[in-house]
Amino acid sequence: MSTSCADIVTGLEPAEGRALCDAAAPRVDLNEENVGKGLAQLVLTVVRLVHELLEKQALRRMDAGTLSDEEIDRLGRTLQAQAQEIRDMADKFGLNVEDLNLDLGPLGKAL
Repeated sequence: MSTSCADIVTGLEPAEGRALCDAAAPRVDLNEENVGKGLAQLVLTVVRLVHELLEKQALRRMDAGTLSDEEIDRLGRTLQAQAQEIRDMADKFGLNVEDLNLDLGPLGKAL
């Protein structure tokens, strides 16, 4: 038996519940048939978020002049390889990069 988002929303008129659910899409779709894909989407979203934070920190360090040319080069290659690995892993689960930008409701998009 499948339960929809609108079935879970309580205290609202049915139309309001549907609108709230529609506004929250896309979201992780965990069900018996695709639990692996949904879990992969959630984990890869977190991994991609951490990756983007690492990129921003690298840019800050470069702008501050705290990295040598060799460190900048090594960091750039590492971040590129990491980004490619995230894309490869997403492909293995039939996900694209846009699937990893989950809507967190009132908090906004994850990325």
